[in-house]
Formats: sequence, structure tokens, C-alpha cells
Amino acid sequence: MTFFGKLTRIKALGILLSAFVLVIAIQMIRIQTSTHAEYLDKWAKNYGVEVRTIQSERGYIYDRWGHLLAGNKEVYEVGVELQYARNPAAIASAVASLFGIDYNEAFASASMPFNASTSVYITLADFIPSNQIEQLAQLKKNYENANPFGDDPALPSLRGLVWTPHLQRIYPEGTLAANVLGFYTYFDRENGKGYFGVEEKYDDLLAGVKQKVLIQLDPYEMQEIPTAPAGASLVLTLDREIQSTVEKILDTAVKKNGAANGTVIVMDPKTGEILAMASTPRLNPNTYWDYEKVFTPGIPFNKAVSQVYEPGSIFKILTMASALDAGTVKPDTPFIDTGIIEVGGWPIYNWDRGAWGAQNMVGCMQHSLNVCLAWVATQIGPTQFYEYLNRFGIGHRTNIDLAGEEAYPLSEPGDPMWYTVSLATNSFGQGVAVTPIQMVMAASAIANNGKMVAPHILHAYIQNGQQYNTNPQIVGMPITAETAQTLTQMLTISLEEESSNALVEGYRVAGKTGTAEIAVNGRYSSNSTNASFVGWGPVDDPKFLVYVWLEKPKSSIWGSVVAAPVFRDVVQELVVLMNIPPDELRKSLQGQ
Repeated sequence: MTFFGKLTRIKALGILLSAFVLVIAIQMIRIQTSTHAEYLDKWAKNYGVEVRTIQSERGYIYDRWGHLLAGNKEVYEVGVELQYARNPAAIASAVASLFGIDYNEAFASASMPFNASTSVYITLADFIPSNQIEQLAQLKKNYENANPFGDDPALPSLRGLVWTPHLQRIYPEGTLAANVLGFYTYFDRENGKGYFGVEEKYDDLLAGVKQKVLIQLDPYEMQEIPTAPAGASLVLTLDREIQSTVEKILDTAVKKNGAANGTVIVMDPKTGEILAMASTPRLNPNTYWDYEKVFTPGIPFNKAVSQVYEPGSIFKILTMASALDAGTVKPDTPFIDTGIIEVGGWPIYNWDRGAWGAQNMVGCMQHSLNVCLAWVATQIGPTQFYEYLNRFGIGHRTNIDLAGEEAYPLSEPGDPMWYTVSLATNSFGQGVAVTPIQMVMAASAIANNGKMVAPHILHAYIQNGQQYNTNPQIVGMPITAETAQTLTQMLTISLEEESSNALVEGYRVAGKTGTAEIAVNGRYSSNSTNASFVGWGPVDDPKFLVYVWLEKPKSSIWGSVVAAPVFRDVVQELVVLMNIPPDELRKSLQGQ
């Protein structure tokens, strides 16, 4: 080929390339100025990013020694991306055999037609453990080896079947401390809520943060997906071993005595720390959906804080404390018990309808004489008596850090439902309603030299690597230290002189029984009672305060027979678990 021929071909090629570039330029200009340009720009802005919710991992819950009570584990959601599914029958068969779900429902879901605007992804199962996902992954791999793209309808294929990890709340101890913990529910993967107990009270603190972020889908603009710091973890005042022991003792007592339900609280009377709080019934929070099976209507989740009831004779410790503190009576103040006293035109009788003759205040407490305590209340007078009850927190919430605390208003002079006889009946715990935790807080003033402590369940919380401890709170001093010590000795002597079922060998304890008749159809029934006991020890240096309540026991109506032995059983375990030496040994060691 000649030189001119080659030159001609080069010019032709140049012209063609120039024309091609010109066409591309014209097309670009056309696209930019076309009526669809604005639409395409909006599409890029709307669909070039994805909105994702970044959620903190929920904080863990531990007992005071670091035993895990609530945590999280990785589980999976299994679903089908409909545009890729090739063999709905194989998918349905796999999930039905591995996860136990209905084959027909799975087949119907996997067979749904793909529609970009409505049907893109279908969930088949959720909360699947990792070991089952491993089996599913191996099965999918085996099918892919024989049928890589799922195009052969004669061979099984799990193409389109996907699984996504997420966290599930778990309670490794099952029902242990369930009434205190509450539970966490899942409405969907992004939304959940704590119910009852600690899970509800500290829901926001445990949950951490939740925020929506924009994730760039353009690979040239993609950035690292942000993460949210974990929610705060909680360290409770509960002692796992004490809690477990108390629950076993309570369950045995409820069953043995044929009681409807029961509650036991163990608190440090100097700090207000709840060492154990057991109540029946209890729900396994891992299966919170059984709530309505476990709790019939009217049964609170945690009776210790949510159930008000008439406490009966344990309330007499507050009446006597008030009288001693006001100077109205002394331990040796004499009283002749005739078996009846009239207050406001109404006769008041003793629990046995008997007359106990010459007594002093120790004897009145030892024999739990209604007539004597009603007389004591009249000596104090209504104004001062109700002032003391308010100081003890009766009628008010303790503000314990648990969800669902209830309180029943204290009826006082001037209220429509208060009558003169109320002064007498209130003195021995009738016509007044409390929760167990209210009585525990009030009793702490007697066990703690007059200083009433706020009961609390949170020992500390851990956030961003820092631990923040809670401090004990003194919420009042309704009586003097001298009054508290005097009444403690009176109650100790009362138990010892009557050889109470509450006594613990080697340890001096103080306490009081309570038997409260339950109102049935507007009248008190002597066959249906609330049996209670509140006590503390060792009396010279109290380390524990124990409250026992058995509801409607059938074996006996009396708190001295039903509730006092439960107190003894709990204390016998406490002194071991808390490493409290017997009184004589402890005093000898202190003397050294």
C-alpha cells in the first residue's frame, strides 16, 4: 500500500473517532437537559443511600459478685430473598426439618412472586441458634455443589435462603430473681421494651442509644458503618446464693402450708441493699410470652413492691416504737388486760378473745395483745400517732428502684373514711395497708438505731468503661437510737420468753409475728389470714433484716406457726452465707 493510501485511511479513522466522540458529547448534553434528568438526580439522591438503625447492645445485669443474671446471645433471622429463590419446596423442607416450623406455611412464603415494590424479602423464622444455622449452611453448601445456580428444577436448591445475625436477651439462671429482673420483649428486631423490675426501671440506661444513619451504596463513597456504644451494665445488690436459697425456702413453705403465695425479703438494715427478694409466682423471663399463664388477673409480678395488704400484728412494732419515742410508755409500764377495750363506741378484743391480766409493755408485745396496743395508741393520741406513721413512711412509696411500686394512702383524722375506732384498729395493723417493702423500710429504723434507710436494688452501673456506685441513703430518723435499742431488746426478750419458732441457736434475734384476717365480702374472715414475720439480727450488730409473708396459709392461720419458722430457716442459711459467727464466738473475737 502506498504512502498516500495509508494517509487516507488514517484520516478516515480520525474522522470516525471524532464523530463517535461528538455523538457521546451530544448524548451527554441531551441527558443533562432532558425532562428525565431531574428524576434521575432525585433517584440517585434517594436510592444512592440506605437508612439503617444503629442500636446499642443492651447492657448486662449481674449480681453483687459478678454472676450473670441477664445478657445477650447471637441468634439469627432466616428468610427468603424472593428474586433469587428457585426451589420453594426445598427451602420449605429444609426450614421445616431443622426449625420445626410448618412446611405448608414456609412453602407458601417462599413461593410468593417477587415484586420490587411490595414483595422482596419474607421472614421464615427468627431467634434461631447458631448451631442450627451451621447445619443449614452445610446443607445449602451441599446443594450448591450439585446445583450451583439452582437452575436445575430436578435438584434441590436453597438459593435465595439467607440468614442475618442479631442479639437476643437471655436469662441464664431461668426463674432465679425473675420478679426482680423483669423481662425484655421484642416487637421486632429494632424495637423492644423492658417490662417489670429492673428491666423496666432502667430500660433507657440498659438500652444505650438508637439512631438512624445514612449508608452510601456507591462503592466509591462507602464508609465504615458506625457502631453505637453498648448500653450500661448493672450490678445489683442481690447475692445470687442468698437469692437462690431464699427462693427454695419460700417455695417449700408455700407448698408445705398450702399458701396461695408468698414473699420473703432480705435487706441490709444499715445500707438498704436488698440481698434477696423472692416472691411467688415466678415467670421464666426466657419465655416471657407465658406471662398470662403464670399470672392470673390481679396477681402482681412482684408482690414485694406491688401488693398492698393489711399486715396485722407486725404493725405493732411501729405503734410501740411511737409510744416509747413519745415518752408515753416505758418497757415496764403496767397494763391490766381485761380482754376488751372500747374506742369510739366499738369494742376491741384480743386475738384469742381472752383476758391476760397484769402485763407490762414487754408482755403486751410478747402475747401480741390487741387490747393493750389499742390502749397504747389512745395514750399517744391520734395527732401524734399518725405523725409517727408518716415518719415511718406508711402510706408513701419507698421509691425503691424497681418498676411497679404501689402504695395505699394512709387514712388520717379528717379523712372521710377515718373514724375514732380507726386509731385502735390501726394500732395492730388492721384497716391500714402496706406493701412488704414499706414494712421493711419502716423496720429498718428500729434495726438501725433509729435511722431509716432507703431500700435499693442497684449497687452500681458500668458505662463507657467506668463504674458508678450508688450510696446508701438515710431517708429519715422517725425515732431516736435509744428508742430503737429499747424496742429491739423488748422484741428479743419477747421471742425468747415465748420460745418462738423464730429463734436461731447461737444468735439473738429480734422480731414480731403478724396474723391479719382478710376481708371477705366486706367482713373479716377468721379462716383466711395473712401470716407474717419481720425480724433482724444479730441484735447487738444487725447484719440482716428479714421479712416473711405467706398469703392464706391452710396449715394454720397463725403467723407464729407459719411465718416464724420461715424466718428461722432463712436466718440459719444467712449466717453461713454471710459468714456471721455465733454471738459468743463473735464477742470473744471482738474482745481479743
